[in-house]
Amino acid sequence: MRTEQVDVIGLGRGSIDEQRLEDYVVSGLIDFDDVAYDEHADLLYDLAEQVVSHLRSYLSADDARKVLRLYQREIARFVHTQMQKHFWQDTSVDYDVVVTRGFTALRPSAYTALADEQPLDFRISPSDKSNMSKYLFSGFKRCLYSVQKFQSDAERKLAVILEREALKWFKPAKGQFQIYYKSGADHPEYQPDFVAETSDRIFMLEPKASNQMTDAEVLVKCDVAVRWCKQASDHAKSYGGKPWVYVLIPHDAIAENMTLAGLALRFPET
Repeated sequence: MRTEQVDVIGLGRGSIDEQRLEDYVVSGLIDFDDVAYDEHADLLYDLAEQVVSHLRSYLSADDARKVLRLYQREIARFVHTQMQKHFWQDTSVDYDVVVTRGFTALRPSAYTALADEQPLDFRISPSDKSNMSKYLFSGFKRCLYSVQKFQSDAERKLAVILEREALKWFKPAKGQFQIYYKSGADHPEYQPDFVAETSDRIFMLEPKASNQMTDAEVLVKCDVAVRWCKQASDHAKSYGGKPWVYVLIPHDAIAENMTLAGLALRFPET
């Protein structure tokens, strides 16, 4: 009464007295957007039984019920985290494609750099390659931006190839292509590393660490990018435009003396 502060203490869904101990866990899990009870009820109850069995190994039935009621959200969150590690997605789902316009303006791209530090020549590899992302590079003639940053020396080498062989190229800024993929309950945006136009094609290029080439997230991004390029190519046919090609390249396969056509032939879209 002196401070007029009001504190409210209450219970969530755990205040409901469930018939089975497993129901506390399942009720908590179905609160997550990426958990479908109708499709995975058997799996959810199997996981719930494992939780209950663990609690009953050192608690009585009454004490286990108390724990499940009071800590339902925390327990469900813990189980959900474990489920996420084994999440997989069928990427064969069809997508609705709507083309609203044939082009978009370049998005502004901002970089941070020390005020007294001049951009480096992109043709020369810096001595400290472990901190590649801190350097700002310039000297381009065919890049649509005057300066660029690279996450690895493989990206810098690819830029050397593109400067030699592409009509124009750039590293897309966020929101340039609006390509999204599913990751759990989220749909984050996928930003391809490079886009380059040649005399007969437009390449969407993704150099990736060789030990990550088969990662689930990399493959999902590859799938949505290939689909995007397919739709873009179909649209380009309607006005005689160039086809789009997606190329996923292991970093250790990139060398400055290679050709863009050679890389595309060696690592075709999948």
